[in-house]
Amino acid sequence: MIDIVPPEADAYLDWPGLLAAFEAGHRLPRAEIKDMFLYRGKDTILDRAAWIDGLGALVKVATLHPGNATLGKPTINGAVTLFDDLTGELTAIVDFHLVTKWKTAGDSLLSASRLARKDSRKILLVGAGTVARNMVEAYSSLFPDASFTAWSRTRSTAEKMGLPVADDLEAAVRRADIICTATMATEPVIKGDWLQPGQHLDLIGAYKAGMREVDDKAMARARVFVDSRATTIHHIGELIDPLASGAITEADILADFYDDLALYSRRTADEITIAKNGGGAHLDLMTATYIARVWANRG
Repeated sequence: MIDIVPPEADAYLDWPGLLAAFEAGHRLPRAEIKDMFLYRGKDTILDRAAWIDGLGALVKVATLHPGNATLGKPTINGAVTLFDDLTGELTAIVDFHLVTKWKTAGDSLLSASRLARKDSRKILLVGAGTVARNMVEAYSSLFPDASFTAWSRTRSTAEKMGLPVADDLEAAVRRADIICTATMATEPVIKGDWLQPGQHLDLIGAYKAGMREVDDKAMARARVFVDSRATTIHHIGELIDPLASGAITEADILADFYDDLALYSRRTADEITIAKNGGGAHLDLMTATYIARVWANRG
């Protein structure tokens, strides 16, 4: 029987449950992952596949059409399919936007749970799209007393979030405990000169070569972590460019989620940490499996 998991499953999910699923998934053998990109001008088709021995397999197809924003439609659409680990049979079709929401936000939330200071209270959202809105919910589960500020190149977009809006990005960065970037930037919007001791940066937006949200100095000043070396280091401009310039080396990328927790953690209150959210297909698989399980057991 094939389960169809609709958007309504969202009401049954919670962030601690997802983080537990991530922790369990990373104790299994490393995932086999393959991505394929197709391009037409600014439009992209991303086909992601993952197989984790002992968990199952996933194929996720995403279409990215930036021009949809002017039509009032989602810029990202797609489909998620789950397959049985032993037989390869199709077991579930899970709502694409549900998987993307929980995977993307959960990825950064897991990093923040390990790297952000526990007393973090001021969170800056750079970018005001769907991902940024989802991060309010996610971060609030970990930092219930936090206050949020939004910044966007287009002020009216930030205002729609219903949060205080920053006009001066540099000043807002300097005040923040956690800085979350969720933009489509191709050039850095955050400068390393702005960063303050003890800050944590969650970098979400850049997902391919030619995209960046922070400059070389920010990468050089921080202790750098990634969700997966295999899906970030040679694939995303955020790392490709500073590696090429010599601002950092691969040895400066200290850990990913498969490493021991002692490696993926904050050491002192004053250090600056950066987590690059690459959102690999293995995280889609862990997320979709968690969602399908919760939906199947909902009553």
